[in-house]
This record gives sequence, structure tokens and C-alpha cells, in this order.
Amino acid sequence: MNGACFSLIVVLVAAIPVPSVARSSARPAIVALGDSLTSGQGIGAELAYPALLQQRLDAAGLEYTVVNAGVPGDTSTGALRRFERALDGDVRILIVALGANDGLRGVPVERLKENLGRIIETAQARGIVVLLCGMEALPIHGWDYSVAFHNTYRDLAARYNVPLVPFILFNVIGNRELMQPDRGHPNAAGQRVIADKIWPYLEPLITQPAHRG
Repeated sequence: MNGACFSLIVVLVAAIPVPSVARSSARPAIVALGDSLTSGQGIGAELAYPALLQQRLDAAGLEYTVVNAGVPGDTSTGALRRFERALDGDVRILIVALGANDGLRGVPVERLKENLGRIIETAQARGIVVLLCGMEALPIHGWDYSVAFHNTYRDLAARYNVPLVPFILFNVIGNRELMQPDRGHPNAAGQRVIADKIWPYLEPLITQPAHRG
């Protein structure tokens, strides 16, 4: 295992609690459910992609509040235990950005698929639109595992008919200009790239007036 892989494993797996983000009761919410890539570990939530998406919404005059529900070190299993609390209130869209730590730990692909499937099913049963973000597994557990891991997101998107954002760290991870010195987390510029990847998939879900029929 090279130094970059080792640094990525150590940093992403480290579970550091993050403060909860208050949401406005006056506006419907978009919840970003994820791990350290979502929480903004090392740079702060104010520079993480959920905050950047909030800026775009505000600039477009779209009355939504983006809630950062990222917890460093979280896996799909951990998120499954906590995500329903994040759906309290008037949540319209759930961004699911999980799997980095599952892949680093070699969590069985079927467990990852089951956990993410249950999250998606629960959200859809509540009338919440789901946006799934793709993740990849480093080839430290074998090529077959990485391929099956990749296919999990494609399969889930097809099964539940949800939009799929391609690998959000594509062209970010490994780029020193976009990564923090730990080489495991995006810096502010990297987070902007992630927001740029997510926005074209998110915008079509929110450009219509928010209402519940």
C-alpha cells in the first residue's frame, strides 16, 4: 500500500463528531447525508459542498435550506442508524453521499447495497426525492471488489429510479491543488469542484416551486 492510500484510510476512517446544523423552519430542507467529504473535515462546514450548494440556491432565489448531515468516519451502516433523525421536518430532497469508508474498510458490497437501499426506500416512502452520489473503492481489496463496488451505485440508481452523480472525487483525489495536505480530504477548491459536480443533478429537482400535493 502506498503512502497516499494509507493517509486516505487513516484520515477518512477517523470518526470526529460534528455539530448539528440548525435548519430554518420557514423553508423546506435539502439534507446532505454523508461522511467527512460532506462535513468539510479540516476546512469547516462553511466551506463544504452543502454550504456551496446553499449559496447557489440563494443566488437563484430558491427557498431551500441545505442541511449538512455529514459525520466524519461514517459508513453506510452508521448512516443507516442515524439518518431518520435527519429527515425530521419538511425535507424535500436527500443527497446520499456515502460509501468512501465502506470501501476503505472492505465492507461487503452486498451490505453496502442493502444499507443504501434501505435509506433510499425510507426516504422515498416519505415522499422525499433522492439524489445518489457515486463513490469508488480504491483497489486495495482486489479489482473484483472495486468493480462490484462501482456497479452498486449504478444498480441502485436503476432500481430506485434516482439520479446518479458520477464519482464526486473524480479529478479531485490525487490532485494536490484540490486536496488538503493529508491527501485524504478535499480543500476549499476541491469542495467547489464537488459542488460543481452535484449542482447539475440537483438543480432540476428544485427548480419547480416546492410543494406537497
